[in-house]
Amino acid sequence: MALSEEAEINIFRALDFLRDTAPAFAKAKAQRVYLESFLKAKRAILMKQVEATYPSAAAQEREAMAHPDYLDLLDALRIATEEEEKLGWMMKAAQAKCSVWQTLEATKRMEMKVV
Repeated sequence: MALSEEAEINIFRALDFLRDTAPAFAKAKAQRVYLESFLKAKRAILMKQVEATYPSAAAQEREAMAHPDYLDLLDALRIATEEEEKLGWMMKAAQAKCSVWQTLEATKRMEMKVV
């Protein structure tokens, strides 16, 4: 079964996309990982700030996690995760196109041998 001209896979476009998107994906992943780590540090800093007022760790954590700075970091983490996932799935789609192209090319070679 041959693909129509509109559905033909442009392997070079897919490969270019993978190459060109890799730096943005790496940056998005680095941002997400950084924010995950910084969120833990920020929680500890905020807990330390309320240590005198709230002696129990549970109360300190509750106050830290309700702090506007902590909530802002959570929002930034959500955005970073969304960007990483979007780029990652777009790259997986390009990789799938490459795999389909390889299969189609192998099928063409087999069909030429049979004919």
